[in-house]
Amino acid sequence: MTLFEDLKWRGLVKDISSDELEKKLNEEKLTFYIGTDPTADSMHIGHFSSFLIATRLAKYGHKPILLIGGATGLIGDPKPSNERQMITKEEVLKNVEGLTKQAEKIFGFEVVNNYDWIKDINILDFLRDYGKYINVNYMLDKDIINRRLESGITFCEFAYTLLQGLDFVHLNKEKGVTLQVAGSDQWGNITTGIELARKKDNIELYGMTMPLVLDSNGVKFGKTEGNALWLDREKTSSYELYQYLINTSDECVIDYLKKLTFLTREEIEEIETKHNKSPELRLAQQALTKEVITFLHGSDEYEKAKKMSEVLFSGNVSELNSKEIEICFKGVPTFDITDKISLIDMLVNNGICSSRREAREFLNNNAISINGNIVNDESIIVNDLAIDNKVIVVRRGKKKYYLGKLK
Repeated sequence: MTLFEDLKWRGLVKDISSDELEKKLNEEKLTFYIGTDPTADSMHIGHFSSFLIATRLAKYGHKPILLIGGATGLIGDPKPSNERQMITKEEVLKNVEGLTKQAEKIFGFEVVNNYDWIKDINILDFLRDYGKYINVNYMLDKDIINRRLESGITFCEFAYTLLQGLDFVHLNKEKGVTLQVAGSDQWGNITTGIELARKKDNIELYGMTMPLVLDSNGVKFGKTEGNALWLDREKTSSYELYQYLINTSDECVIDYLKKLTFLTREEIEEIETKHNKSPELRLAQQALTKEVITFLHGSDEYEKAKKMSEVLFSGNVSELNSKEIEICFKGVPTFDITDKISLIDMLVNNGICSSRREAREFLNNNAISINGNIVNDESIIVNDLAIDNKVIVVRRGKKKYYLGKLK
């Protein structure tokens, strides 16, 4: 199977600018780039599929360049519905630094910042050297710009596509880049760069986009309750990533295996066959989780996240240390324990039970556990049960969890 056939089988090709690109990808060694604007100091899991293609193409001998948009990030790619909120220069600089370190660490390829070549271009040179080559009508036909015309679009946002086109032309001259790869929402910006290079320098550049990775509800992959899952494990732990991936729907998991892993077609088809026979075993989800977390954070982090998940499923919370517990129970109601306190007082004072009578009912019905162990003695001093003398996990009933922190 050729590279292009593999990309098509994995569902990683949506648009290509020329039929010639298939042959070039299969037979030549291209220098290409893929970029992101520094809207945060970490990429999130939604970026993963797009940036992973850099590694895929590199395995076939192509040379990737990862672009961080320090200049374009100061402007902001137009949103389909309304104007994007600008971020300060200081924040952009901080985000560029974080993204650069992350991209170099995870993917290991050359990273460039378009602020380095755009910052010294004055407005007159920009209009003369770039603006004169792109017709306004051409820009108005761009999907995002066209959709914003009724509600209004600022000149700042309007000019964004030309700045990205400038990047393509610059990287062609300085780095020999002939291909830009991006998610499908960047097609209009890619073609602006191709048009600019054709008119300005009489050369042909190429573009390829990938479909956006969606969940079974049509929501962008990696969006969970409105919060991004970050590639930085200090922002999103391996355990949180594990929980998200292991709960992937059966409808999406094979598609994700194709797009987000380097498993071969034969390996994925074998997993699919086994998964379809026994979906309750979640073999496909397990494979996805292992491959993604190992790539991003390493095998030790995957094993740790798996262990934490298995321990919680069995209820043996005491097998975890205090740091692991805080990761696992991130987001559950939390309270502080400042003095020695009895079990019943802790339950009532922190709203776990509404009254001492209700607390005793739960205790008598074996419905209260501390660190995975059922407790009945209302007078027991809970401080003495703290794991690492730091945390206490309280469970009421089957699903209500609370985290106590000793101060």
